[in-house]
Amino acid sequence: MLTELEKRVIASIQGDIPIVAEPYKEIARQLDISEQLLLDTLRSLCRRGVIRRFGATLRHQKSGYGANAMTAWQVDEERVEEVGKAMATFKQVSHCYRRNPTDKWPYNLYTMIHGATEEECRQVARRIARKVKVENYTLLFSRRELKKTSMQYFSVEAEPGGKQADGK
Repeated sequence: MLTELEKRVIASIQGDIPIVAEPYKEIARQLDISEQLLLDTLRSLCRRGVIRRFGATLRHQKSGYGANAMTAWQVDEERVEEVGKAMATFKQVSHCYRRNPTDKWPYNLYTMIHGATEEECRQVARRIARKVKVENYTLLFSRRELKKTSMQYFSVEAEPGGKQADGK
């Protein structure tokens, strides 16, 4: 079971983290708690496995990356772990996942490759393929971003003074 404080902390980190010199201090201020209490709560949630991953999402289009490709790889099942770890070492790879293949789609390992151009993504995929000795793969280039949001597990509770976090 989660405490009310833990739910409020989780709700506070579901969206964008403030872009300030001390983001945890700002989040703590918004929650009307100390920064130390916020950090202790986050550490406890991580230690208990409630929070498994805490990361940032880079808006690649605004950072100089003009292309990205979800690359689907067909990897021998007994090599998936080894190959996935090797693929994840490439700085252009932001995600690496194993999925179940189907009769019509034989791919079981996926990487998201980022580059300045589509050709750069293709070159990275070829380098990865050579390194891990995997020949069967396909690149799926993003054409338009339709949705990109963080998962919302808890709604933000009323802020001190009765005001809701959404301004209502």
